[in-house]
Amino acid sequence: MAQKGVELERESFSCSVCLDLLEDPVTIPCGHSYCMSCIKTHWDKEDEERIYSCPQCRQTFKPRPVLGKNIMLAELVEQLKKTGLQAAPADHCYAGAEDVACDVCNGRKRKADKSCLVCLVSYCEKHLQLHYDVPLLKKHKLVDPTNKLQENICSRHDEVMKMFCRTDQQCICYLCSVDEHKGHDTVSAAAERTERQRELELSRQQIQQRVQDREKDVKLLQQELEAVNGSADKAVEDSEKIFTEMIRLVEKRSSDMKQQIRSKQETEVSRVKDLQEKLEQEITELKRKDAELKHLSHTEDHNQFLHNYPSLTPLSPSTHSSSINIRPLRYFEAVTAAVSEVRGRLQDVLTESETNISLTVTQVEVLLSQPEPKTREEFLTYSQEITLDPNTANKHLLLSEGNRKVTGMRNEQFNSSHPDRFSYWSQVLSGESLTGRCYWEVERRGAVTVAVAYKNIIRAGWSGESRFGGNDKSWSLNCLGNSYKFSYNSINSLVSGPVSSRVGVYLDHSAGVLSFYSVSDTMTLLHRVQTTFSQPLCAGVAIYYDEGFTAEFCKLK
Repeated sequence: MAQKGVELERESFSCSVCLDLLEDPVTIPCGHSYCMSCIKTHWDKEDEERIYSCPQCRQTFKPRPVLGKNIMLAELVEQLKKTGLQAAPADHCYAGAEDVACDVCNGRKRKADKSCLVCLVSYCEKHLQLHYDVPLLKKHKLVDPTNKLQENICSRHDEVMKMFCRTDQQCICYLCSVDEHKGHDTVSAAAERTERQRELELSRQQIQQRVQDREKDVKLLQQELEAVNGSADKAVEDSEKIFTEMIRLVEKRSSDMKQQIRSKQETEVSRVKDLQEKLEQEITELKRKDAELKHLSHTEDHNQFLHNYPSLTPLSPSTHSSSINIRPLRYFEAVTAAVSEVRGRLQDVLTESETNISLTVTQVEVLLSQPEPKTREEFLTYSQEITLDPNTANKHLLLSEGNRKVTGMRNEQFNSSHPDRFSYWSQVLSGESLTGRCYWEVERRGAVTVAVAYKNIIRAGWSGESRFGGNDKSWSLNCLGNSYKFSYNSINSLVSGPVSSRVGVYLDHSAGVLSFYSVSDTMTLLHRVQTTFSQPLCAGVAIYYDEGFTAEFCKLK
C-alpha cells in the first residue's frame, strides 16, 4: 500500500509534458501545473497566433499569462524527493512513444510485458499476473508485446483469424472458411505455421551451410592471398639477387674492358713516341747534312769543291711517311661498336625476357564453390540460347528454325566448302562460345549425339580426331534407341538411366563440371564429368543423316 501511495504521489506531482517530477513548478490560470521551462517552450510555439492553451485541458488564454513559481508546490515536490522517491518506480517502467503500452493501466500507462493472442490485449507485468494464476487464462497464447494485435481480427466478421487459406495464401477466420473461402484448401493457422516453420528451418539450414561454405571460401582466399604475396616477395627477392649479379658481371666486364683499352693505349702510345723520336733524329741529321751541302755549295775553289764532294756521308734510309697512318679518334671505334652491339643484344634479351615473364606469371583465379542446381527451375536460371553455325555443318545436315534445329538428309545441303565445316562426320557446332555456368536442352528424334567441344577440334577427315568423343577436345553423350553411351578420347562408357526425348546439358566451365540429364517430368542425372577446361566450349550435335533424324535446341526463356 505504501508503494501504491508513492506511485500516486509521483503521478500527482509530475509534469504532463516531460512526464518527470515538476521542476520550478508554475500553475497556470486553469489550475494545471507544469515545469516552468516546459510550459514556456509550449507557449513559445504558439506565439505567432498569440493564443495560448493548456496542454491538458486545452483552455485558451489571451494575452499570455505571466508565470510565477508555485512555492508551496515546489516545497511539496522537494519533500517527495526526500521521503518517497526512492521507492517510486523508475521512468523506464512507463511506456514511451515507441513502446507497447499496457491496455489495462489507467492514467500513465506502463510498458507491456506480453501480448495475448486470445484476449488481443497487451498487459504490463502487474496486470499479466492473472494469466499465470487463473487456469483458464494459462491456456492463452502469450507473445512478446506487439502493436499489431488488431491485424489478427477479421475485418469482415470481427473474429479472430485462426485459419489459413492455402488457395488464396491469407489468414482467415472460421466464418470465412465456410463463406467466401468455401471449397478452398484451408487449414488451421497453427498447422500452416508448422509447415512454414519446417520450410523456414530448412532454409536456415541451407543458409547456414552456405555461410559455412563461404567461410571456407574466405579461408581459401586468405590462403591464396598469402600465397600470392609470399610468391611475389620471393620473386622480387630472387630477381633482385639475379639482377645484382648481372650488374656485377657487367661492371666486371666494364672494368676488364677499361684495363684492356688502357693497356692497348699504352702500347700504341709507346710505339708512336718511338717513331716520333726516330723522326726527330732523322730531321736533325737531315738539317746537319743540309748545312754541309750548303757550305760545300758556297766553296769558290773548284778543285776544293771536287775534292770534298766525295767525302760527304751518304743519307741514311728515310722513314717513309706512308708507314704512318693517321686516324683521328678512330683507334678504338671498333671497341665502342662492339660494346654498343652488346648493349643492343642485352636490351633485346631484357625486352624478350620481360615479355616472357609477363606471359609466364600464373594468373590468380578465384573459384568460389557454388552448389550445383538441383531442380529444373534452378537449372533454368542458367539457360543459354544456342544457335548452330552453318559454316560448321556437314553437307548432309539441314538447319532450320533459326539455326536451332538440324535434320539429317541423304542429299548434300551445302554446295560451298568452308574450312570450319566437318567434311566426313555429320556434325555441327554452335556459334556461341560457352564459359561460366550454362544450361541448355536438346529435343531429339532418333539416334542423336549431344556433345560439347573446343573450337580447335579437327574438322577434316574420318578419323576419331574429328569425331565427337573420339579425341581429347570433345565430350559426347550418344542417345541411342533405348540406351546411352558416353564417349571421350575414344573411351566409351555405357550409361544407365530413363530414356527420354529431351536431354539437358549443364556446364560449369570454371569448376570443370559437365553433366547430362534425362529430362521429362523430372530430371535424372545420366553422366557427370569433372575435369579442367582449358578453352571456351561450343555445344554440338551429331546425327545419322541417312535416317532423317532431328535434334532441336529448345527455347527455355
